[in-house]
Amino acid sequence: MPAEWHPHERTWMAFPPTGPSVEDLDDAGLLEVRRAWAAVANAVAAFEPVTIAVHPDDVETARSLLDPRVDILEAVLDDAWMRDMGPTFVHDSDGAVAAVDWVFNGWGAQHWARWEHDSKVGALVATEAGVERIGSPMVNEGGGIHVDGLGTVLVTETVQLDEGRNPTYSKDDVEAELRRTLGVERVVWLRRGLTRDYDDFGTRGHVDIVASFAGAGTILFHDQRDAEHPDHEVSAEVREILSQAGSWRLVPVPAPDVLTDEHGWVDYSYINHYVCNGGVILCAFDDPGDERAAAILREAYPDREVVLVDARAIFSRGGGIHCITQQQPLPR
Repeated sequence: MPAEWHPHERTWMAFPPTGPSVEDLDDAGLLEVRRAWAAVANAVAAFEPVTIAVHPDDVETARSLLDPRVDILEAVLDDAWMRDMGPTFVHDSDGAVAAVDWVFNGWGAQHWARWEHDSKVGALVATEAGVERIGSPMVNEGGGIHVDGLGTVLVTETVQLDEGRNPTYSKDDVEAELRRTLGVERVVWLRRGLTRDYDDFGTRGHVDIVASFAGAGTILFHDQRDAEHPDHEVSAEVREILSQAGSWRLVPVPAPDVLTDEHGWVDYSYINHYVCNGGVILCAFDDPGDERAAAILREAYPDREVVLVDARAIFSRGGGIHCITQQQPLPR
């Protein structure tokens, strides 16, 4: 699996249907969420082609919100988290692109989730992309992995060894399947994810909100500096695990100043950004931390434009910008 900063052929997304993640919203709330998804698609479209899967009932609404450059693929959907339900693109031994189609079961068969249609999106996208599909028997989501393109992948124990996902798998089993499908040589295990990610609509610990590679030898990690927030301990543990696991340059990315919302402790994180051709699409929260994070990302990616997009409506549904995007790399 190439690193996210490898040149892309396009980005894949999905448009929020009237599914389980938005069933509690009125029409105005649903429109706010859809505008947030569209804002990300439109931002990415300024840098590279974008295809967004849209439920047939929602095509007219989607077209009214999307940049004309965004291509629409009609598909019946349950939800809109393309990073997780879609395939993970890799290179084969000849450098051609292929698509790993994980088993998707609603983030460990969560009580609120539905995945009858979303479990088929990985194969659909592989077909539409015109690439070989590589099937996997392991339950996994794209948000549960982050690679450096040089043979290392970051994961969390609470996702990969989740009873609702892979109850019979050991660490050795997970590592063997990640080696087979992603071509990695080393798996670095973090113990868990951010606190809010274990509430309803959470993923039970996706790594792409906690730590991410940012060029060879560098890892960005979520740094919650307020000792009252439970993620303060998570950040310290992540730093310690990564410092012992390798000789990477570890770059703390301070969390936003805001600590809570109406539901409790927030998991707002700048780690959940998306790297595309010539750009970095970065979560914004109308917070003083937005510009702090933007400065760090500009240093990490000096050849890319950092674009801030308000991600609060996305986070209110359980994820961020990285969670709703999936890169298809160019052949090697």
